[in-house]
Amino acid sequence: MSKRILHVVTNVDRYGDSEHPTGLWLSELTHAWEVFEEHGFEQVIVSPEGGGAPLEPRSLKFPNYDASAKAWHSDPARMALLERTLHPEEIDAADFDAVYFTGGHAVMYDFRESEGLQRIARDLFEGGRIVSSVCHGYCGLLDVRLSDGSFLIDGRRMTGFSWLEERLAGVDRLVPYNAEADAQRRGARYEKALVPFVSNVVVDGTLITGQNPGSAKATAESVATLLDAMPARREP
Repeated sequence: MSKRILHVVTNVDRYGDSEHPTGLWLSELTHAWEVFEEHGFEQVIVSPEGGGAPLEPRSLKFPNYDASAKAWHSDPARMALLERTLHPEEIDAADFDAVYFTGGHAVMYDFRESEGLQRIARDLFEGGRIVSSVCHGYCGLLDVRLSDGSFLIDGRRMTGFSWLEERLAGVDRLVPYNAEADAQRRGARYEKALVPFVSNVVVDGTLITGQNPGSAKATAESVATLLDAMPARREP
C-alpha cells in the first residue's frame, strides 16, 4: 500500500486587516512534493477552510521563484490542486502516514486556531506517524495538545522561521506574534541555524521541522527517509 502524505496550505491572502498581500510560499510545497513524488508517495492537500489557497507574491519573484516553483505555477493541473483543497473534516488521520505543514506568513493567521488541523496532527503523532513542518508551518503546531493535555511540542527539539529572520525580512511589525517565542513558551526546545536563511532541519523522533523556505527539500528528504523505514499502515 502506497504511503500517503497530507500537505497543509493556507487560505489567507493578507496580513490581518492590512493591504499587504501574503499566502502560500510556493516552493515550500513544490520542493517537498517533488521529493515525495520520487519516493512514490500518494499526496493530498488540505487547508483550514478548504477550497482555494492564494500564493505569496514574494515567492513568485527572484530568487525564490526557482525551477520547481515555476514548473508548478505554469502547470494548470497542479495549480488546480490549490483551487480545490480539502477541508479538515474530510480528512481521517488514520489514512495518512505523515502531515507536512507548509509556510508563508499567511499561515500565522489560520493554522494556529484550526481545531481540525490540531486533531490531524495529534492523531498522527499519537499514532506513531510523522508530523512535520517548514518555515512558518510550525505555527500549526503551537497549540496542538495531546490526549493527556500536554502540548505536542513541549520538551521536543524543533525549529521554524526565527524572529531574526522576521526582522531581516522586514515584516516583524506586520506579523501578529513572535512564533519563535511562543514555541519556547510552549516548552519547545527551539533551535535555529547560526546564519539566517540557510537550510536547517531538526529531527526529534517523528517530529521533523525545517527553519525557512530554503529548508523545504531537506525537510522533505528527512520525512521520506524516516517514512521509508516505517511499516505500512494497515488496511482499514
